[in-house]
Formats: sequence, structure tokens, C-alpha cells
Amino acid sequence: MNLILSPPTYPKPSFLNFHSHDPHNKRTHFQFKLQSSKSPALQTSPVSATETETGVIIIGGGLSGLAAANKLHSEKIPFVLLEASDGIGGRVRTDIIDGFILDRGFQIFITGYPEAQKVLDYESLDLQKFYSGAFVYYNGGFHTVADPVRHLFDALMSLSNPIGTVLDKLLIGLTRVKVLTRSDEDILTSNEVSIMDLLRKTGFSKTIIDRFFRPFFGWIFFDNELETSSRLFDFIFKCLALGDNTLPSKGISAIPEQLASKLPDNSIRLNSRVAALDFNGSENAMPSVKLQNGEVFRSDLGVIVAVEEPEVEKLLAGKIRARKKPGRSTVCLYFSADRAPVEEPVLILNGSGKGIVNNMFFATNVAKSYGPPGKTLVSVSVIGSFEEMSDESLTDQVVRELSEWFGDSVVRSWKHLRNYRIGFAQPDQKPPTNLLRDLKIGSSVYVCGDCWSSASFDGALSSGRRAAEALLKDALVSA
Repeated sequence: MNLILSPPTYPKPSFLNFHSHDPHNKRTHFQFKLQSSKSPALQTSPVSATETETGVIIIGGGLSGLAAANKLHSEKIPFVLLEASDGIGGRVRTDIIDGFILDRGFQIFITGYPEAQKVLDYESLDLQKFYSGAFVYYNGGFHTVADPVRHLFDALMSLSNPIGTVLDKLLIGLTRVKVLTRSDEDILTSNEVSIMDLLRKTGFSKTIIDRFFRPFFGWIFFDNELETSSRLFDFIFKCLALGDNTLPSKGISAIPEQLASKLPDNSIRLNSRVAALDFNGSENAMPSVKLQNGEVFRSDLGVIVAVEEPEVEKLLAGKIRARKKPGRSTVCLYFSADRAPVEEPVLILNGSGKGIVNNMFFATNVAKSYGPPGKTLVSVSVIGSFEEMSDESLTDQVVRELSEWFGDSVVRSWKHLRNYRIGFAQPDQKPPTNLLRDLKIGSSVYVCGDCWSSASFDGALSSGRRAAEALLKDALVSA
């Protein structure tokens, strides 16, 4: 997609075209006359400082910001989305290196996400499935943990393996039934403890907690101590039961790209870092948004802040209470290989309790498109920032550990491609949490993102939609 340099133009919203009720579909909405344009949706920030007025200003082009934009666009509300970086997606980005598709950090898309099912076209994403389960490395070998609904024979064969007791595997089935009988709202607002406390209370043995749950849910929440809220465990467990683990064939960035493709021309501004929100000396004033280059945006309806938690706290300093919980970090390492020592499209977990590798997989086993013909893409994840280790030292440590898994000659033939250090991969969501909190902050400012909802793709998407809905509801009342 080509980028253009001219600034976007929007007509000032006119409440002469406002309608509070649509007799045909019984829904409340606004109608604005929009100018048509043949230019692309993405554009870069202009060189000179100007002033632009629009209906809604969205700060942040990640999943939540794009979801908010899609909701506003569906209601014919003019907006501009300001993204500080050179591309959309936030933490959901992909690079192409030497013909390999490298997602910026290992991410899996679960098709059972309820909000995603409403807003995404799964068919066009060309989702490639993982094996429903995992291989667990323990005591020098690999052991299968399988979904009994999708792989009954594998599950029966694994009943006697050392990853857990027969009772543990029965408890997994009972947990599945339990979460499937509860609504999402009930799960996200229920009494909570840490995941570790939940597992112990349920009766799971230390064996299966350490060898399966710790690396599996430790990877999902970048939390190998399993301090994350039990609400998130139950929600993700339910989504896993209802859907598949997948990768889009063109990389994880295909998800935000699909959302952006539905938006009007010139509505997304790249390389447009917000410096401040100006409330003009009044808590009740409609805030204006100032970019680092001096450009000013003014809104008629409100501002939606859709950036990651550290940036939210900077932009809204004094407006919200900064959390004392540090974010979760991870490092993802990629290698090229001539062949994979494992044929299955499966996630491999470190259940040994030793080393720094948490999980890995051969991406081209899941989606051949992730590598050039005849090549294998290896993805390895560790939990934490490892700031004390250089990339070279970290890579050497990972190679030494995986050499014990697959053999020294195999792993040392791999070519290192790139490391991605994700300093803020997710917000820390240990109890207490408020996963359905009010998204309005002061007058005409709304916050969304995984820090304001569940730390998941679904949480980001649903909070963006909810923020737009809250803004529209308040605008309707004040009109």
C-alpha cells in the first residue's frame, strides 16, 4: 500500500444531520456527511504544523484503536487515528527477513475469541492450525498432552505419561465442562485468585502444574509463576475449548491489516506521535491533541486513547491512577533450519523445570508460508526481559539448551535470524483485576486496550468497540 503526504480532511460534523432513532433497525446512531476520497487509508504525518478538526480522535493504531475506528466507521462517524510508529498493529506486527515471516514476538490467534468472531473474516486470514495440545519436554524426551475431544486416541495413549496423573487428566476434562457452562461476563467478573491457587484448589498435582500448566499458561501470560488472575485462566481455557490455535498464513499482522482495510481513506495517520492532551485549563473541556511536530487536532465528540499501559499513564498523568504492577516481558528468538526434527504442527513446552527456554515450535510446520521453499523457521520464546544478557549470550544459551532436546549437530546447524525483545508484552493482571471497567476518563476521554480489559486479542478488540460505543452514547445524551 502506498503512503501519501497530504493531511486528511474531514467536514466538521453537523448535528443538523443527527438522528437519535432509526425506525428500520431500531438502533441509535449518528449520521454525518463524509467526503469521498480515492487516496489510501494510511498516510504519513505532514511536515508543517497545521490544525485539523474531526469528529473523534483515536490515539494508537493497535487492535483496540482499530476496533474503535471500525465501530465509529460503521456508525458513519468521522475520525482520525494517530499512530506513532511507521505501521499499524501495535504489538501485533510482522517483518519479512530473508524470505521468512517473523512475527514480532510469538503470538497465536485463538479462533474461539468471541469478539474476534464478530469483527474478523477468518476465511480471508487463511488460518493455519496447530495441533490441539502440546509436546512437553521432560526427562530427556517428549510427551504428548492432547485435547481429548479433538485427539481422543492421543489423549488415551498419554494417560500414563509422566506429565500428570490420570486424575489430573480427568480434572482437565472437568475444567473444560465447567468453563463451557459459564458466560463470558460471569467469568470476567467472578471471584478471583491467582492461577496457581486455582489449580491447587481444583486438585491438580504439582507434577502437572510444573510440567504443563506452568510453561503453557506461563507463555500465554508471560508469567511462569502463574500469578495472573483466575478470571483470565477460565476465559482463555474456554476460548481454547471452543476454537483452534492458529496462525494467519501471511503473519500475525494480517489481523490488524484486515481491520485497517475496512476504514475510510486518509483516516490513519502514521508517524504521528502524540505529545500531549490539552484540556484547556478545564476538566470539562473537550481536549485537543498535540503532536510532537506541533500539529494540533481538535475533536467535536471525544478522544479515544488506545495505547499500551505505560503510554496511557504518560498521556493521562494526573487523570488516572498509575498502577504499581510492572508489565510482562518476553524475548522471541528466530532461527533458520534446513529441516525440522519434529514433523507435527505442535507447540513444544519445557516441562523440565531447567533452563530459560519456555516454549518453541517450528513455524513452517504450522504454516509453510512462514519460510521460503525448503527451509524451516524455528521460533523460541523465553519469559522475562533478560536485560542483563546480550543478544549473543542469550542466543548461545538457547542453542545449548535446545541441543539437549534435539541433538548438538542438529541445533548448531541452525542459522540465527533475529531476536525480538518485547519489554512490554502484556500488562500484569494478577488479582485484583477489573476486566470490564468503565472506559471513560474525565470529560470526553475514553481509554481502551488490553490494560483496560483482558490481556488477550479479544480483550483489545472488545475494549476498543466498547470505548467507541461509550463515546457515542455520551454524545447522544449531550446532543
